[in-house]
Amino acid sequence: MNRRINLSLLWKISLSTSIAITVLLLVAGYFVQDQTRNALSQNLETELRGSFRAYESLWQARADMLRSVSRVLSSMSDVRAAFQTNDRATIQDTAAEIWSKVSQSSALFLVTSPQGEVIASLGGPQVPGRSLDVVRDALPHFPAQSEGFALQHSELFEMVVTPVYVQTSSGPGLLNVLVAGFPVDQEVARDLKSRTGGSDFVFLEAGSPVASTLTASETTSIARQYRRGAGLQRLDLPDREFAVLGSPLREISGTQTGDLLIVHNFDAVRRDVAVLERKLFLTWAAAILAGIGISMFLARRVLQPIRELDHAAALIAEQKYGTRVPEGGNDELGRLARTFNAMCQSIQDARQELIRQERISTIGRLSSSIVHDLRNPLAAIYGGAEMMMDGNLSQTQLQRLAGNIYRSSRVIQSMLQELVDVSRGRIQAPETCRLSEVIGAAVETQSAMAVQQGVEIRTAVDPLIELPVEPGRMERVFLNLINNAIEAMPEGGLIDISAERNGHSVLVRVDDTGPGIPTAVRERLFQPFVTSGRNGLGLGLALSRQTVLDHGGDLWVEDPNLNGTGARFRLRLPC
Repeated sequence: MNRRINLSLLWKISLSTSIAITVLLLVAGYFVQDQTRNALSQNLETELRGSFRAYESLWQARADMLRSVSRVLSSMSDVRAAFQTNDRATIQDTAAEIWSKVSQSSALFLVTSPQGEVIASLGGPQVPGRSLDVVRDALPHFPAQSEGFALQHSELFEMVVTPVYVQTSSGPGLLNVLVAGFPVDQEVARDLKSRTGGSDFVFLEAGSPVASTLTASETTSIARQYRRGAGLQRLDLPDREFAVLGSPLREISGTQTGDLLIVHNFDAVRRDVAVLERKLFLTWAAAILAGIGISMFLARRVLQPIRELDHAAALIAEQKYGTRVPEGGNDELGRLARTFNAMCQSIQDARQELIRQERISTIGRLSSSIVHDLRNPLAAIYGGAEMMMDGNLSQTQLQRLAGNIYRSSRVIQSMLQELVDVSRGRIQAPETCRLSEVIGAAVETQSAMAVQQGVEIRTAVDPLIELPVEPGRMERVFLNLINNAIEAMPEGGLIDISAERNGHSVLVRVDDTGPGIPTAVRERLFQPFVTSGRNGLGLGLALSRQTVLDHGGDLWVEDPNLNGTGARFRLRLPC
């Protein structure tokens, strides 16, 4: 079974405010974190592109140096004269002498034939093979210099190709070709890293690494995940995350022969994001606590008038109609307080007027009820006295009239005493009496009226049933029930009274064959001053039930018979 949680208005306002603050801060935190991550990624991309521009500047400077040296060499008369001899030794000696004066230890210098066959190899690392495809690729661009990357037996080189011409009778003639360049190796990659601010470099040829500043495993993973032409890429390795920016390496013919990857790890970005997340969490927690505290404080201030109204309403429910609340300002709560005070004043005035009218009405109804209940015994007294005044009565008749007058007088006295006792809450000590005698006294008192209206009263009560009761009050109960039944049957009928033991109590039945109790009166039958013109007039039934309750029993009315006629009263009295 679901139990509904009842929260006060203060907690509802505080919780709703806290939830709203939490959601807003989560959204704002997500937005800030996302923007910060994007900003850091953009900064990283900017750094990578800066490293790429630094690489291009450095690489261009090296290429410019190679072009300048090659151009100078190709224009020297000594070089041309040596080349014209077509003697390999002469060419080797001359080129070696001049190259030793201008070369760098890491650069290579080759002299080839126009067909790319290597004639002399000077300085730097040795190029594998005796023929260079790069010369044949540059041939369509002669007499201009050409530069580009070249793969020679699985080794990558950056080369500048410079033709050497000589003037002949038929025009310029191509003697030889100077090829200068740098090998792309680990030393070049480390040099680039140191000159470009610490970014890592990976050179790929046909997807395979040829030089790298990273470890072999990292280089292999990056080479496997890299996608050519995708711009800035984010690659995940088992223990690290990298940002990679790639650029093509092209041959002299323009064909892409490899890729240059500039790599930067995300460790710094991760650290910055982690620091940001911690700060955001602390800010979020502090804001939540502050928001709850502030919302609780403000909610208490706002709800104070409502609490006062609630307390005042509880006092009004306790019938303390003089309660008032502070009216406050001119806002909605102030107007509500003034309306509440006006309502309380109206209730108080209406209640006082109602009490006054009820008192007047009660006096009238009480008078009518007393007159009604006194009418029958007074009529008996008046009729008996009138018959005694007329004379010509036998001694037996006089005694019977005197007995009726005595019993009617006792009924009046008992009724008046019962009214006094009920109003003052007094109860007399019970006596052990026979129930048949109490019922018989009531039947005898009403027998004359019953005979006049043709009503038969039939009793079936065990004379051995004895009860501790106040005989006068209990007789009054049966008198009231019998009298109401007789009044309900002006055309005659039957009243059946019976009693039986039921455990530690006695059940008494009082049934009649009259029209029954109206439905409109049944639910209020034992309330004071309930009147229908027949059963349940005045205070009779209300006082009768109170008498039975005072004796530890109860008085009630059962549902009518199947034919819907007759009243069926039941009394339960303890033995």
